[in-house]
Amino acid sequence: MTEKILILDFGSQYTQLIARAVREANVYCEIIPYHKKFEIDASLKGIILSGSPFSVNEEKAPVVDIADFITKVPVLGVCYGAQLTAKVFGGRVEKSNKREYGRAMMQKHINDVLLHNVSDMSQVWMSHSDSIKELPEGFEVLATTASIPVAAFRRINNNNDTHSLYGLQFHPEVYHSAEGKKILQNFLVNVCGCSQDWTPAHFVTDTVEQLKKQIGNRKVIMALSGGVDSTVAATLIHKAIGSNLFGIFVDNGVLRKNEFQQVLDTYNKIGLNVKGVDAKQRFYDEFKGKTDPEAKRKVIGKLFIDVFQEEAHKLEGIEMLGQGTIYPDVIESISVHGPSVTIKSHHNVGGLPEKMHLQLVEPLRFLFKDEVRRVGKELGIPDEMLGRHPFPGPGLAIRILGEVTEEKVELLQDADHVYINGLREHNLYNSIWQAGAILLPVKSVGVMGDERTYEYTLALRAVTSVDGMTADWAHLPYDFLAHISNEIINNVKGINRVVYDISSKPPATIEWE
Repeated sequence: MTEKILILDFGSQYTQLIARAVREANVYCEIIPYHKKFEIDASLKGIILSGSPFSVNEEKAPVVDIADFITKVPVLGVCYGAQLTAKVFGGRVEKSNKREYGRAMMQKHINDVLLHNVSDMSQVWMSHSDSIKELPEGFEVLATTASIPVAAFRRINNNNDTHSLYGLQFHPEVYHSAEGKKILQNFLVNVCGCSQDWTPAHFVTDTVEQLKKQIGNRKVIMALSGGVDSTVAATLIHKAIGSNLFGIFVDNGVLRKNEFQQVLDTYNKIGLNVKGVDAKQRFYDEFKGKTDPEAKRKVIGKLFIDVFQEEAHKLEGIEMLGQGTIYPDVIESISVHGPSVTIKSHHNVGGLPEKMHLQLVEPLRFLFKDEVRRVGKELGIPDEMLGRHPFPGPGLAIRILGEVTEEKVELLQDADHVYINGLREHNLYNSIWQAGAILLPVKSVGVMGDERTYEYTLALRAVTSVDGMTADWAHLPYDFLAHISNEIINNVKGINRVVYDISSKPPATIEWE
């Protein structure tokens, strides 16, 4: 049975970072909304309460039954979680004179197991407008800062009926808390007794066994894209059921240059059972007259389902659908306080499971992107496929602003090919999370030799990120940008101007549409 930590989410922007820090310590964890009911069984080793945009003193502030939790497992409250702990046990939490945000130096007062091997003065990151002014009876301060009387605390445990209860006013999960991950690891190991055995090899063994039980002798169909997620998911399912997995790879006309054949060749090497379907022209016909980003996404989603269904009907006895869903997709679809605003429609295979009456198989639904890559390495998937940058489901259709035509696709494929190859040749590709070229619906005057040109503008995009939730623009060297601009303009007829996008996410998204 895999050991587990539960993170109860109160809506903090940092909740995923807590999960990532726990996973980095080789301990499995899940995030659930604070109000969702859950079973406490032998696999659960502890609970972490996240931060929140709420104040604990608001009328509708989220509340959970911490007193009940600690009768079963240890609990750690972070920021809002710490303030909630103090308040529900009878302490005093009040609005601070000023919002405390940014770096602070934490001074350790008691050498508790939670702060084992943490420096006496350690930099932490604060982000709160309330402060714990008075701890409840039976609690004690572990650490303070110059402006915070309670930076870390614990409940003094005088009986054997309850487990340990801790609170941290700061955010140990963020990069700026210098020893924050050490504190979290202390909670996991010293307090919860986690054995830290959740590794890629462990995940592969467990998942293949679970898939064998889940699938049995049934047949699974899966849409493959050539991306890391679908490839790793397919390889896991293949390890469990062999030739009972049927992969479909559709050329929707907006893949990268030569990608269709290259991906099929790689799948063949891995030993996956995959059929390639050339549907380019059908997609180009449907794109005619469509300029709105959502309309283009819907064309791809609907037509993909049509093509996929046609292929599925050629096979007999298919009962299940494999998908490469990963954890950020799952988390983003579960709102803590009801449905969130749709920024853009999801590019996954939409309503296929319902339409085709298929049961879903999602072996990666609890993994972050970097964990998927580590699992892929464990499975022996080639580095060139594991190291590929993420590529959007709608492909180049959302990197061509305005109407998508076959001519524009070829133009962008050629320019993108020059750009991506240039990143590889200059050893920049692996230091970037995602890169791509965007064809703008803007023409400008240029001059080549004695000729006046009036051609398209191309934008280059490159970002650094850990999991795509936030991203910063990559600071590519000027000489590289100058070289690539010349290469594109000289070799791709139809483009005479190249610009570089220096927007971060947020406020911009990684893709332009």
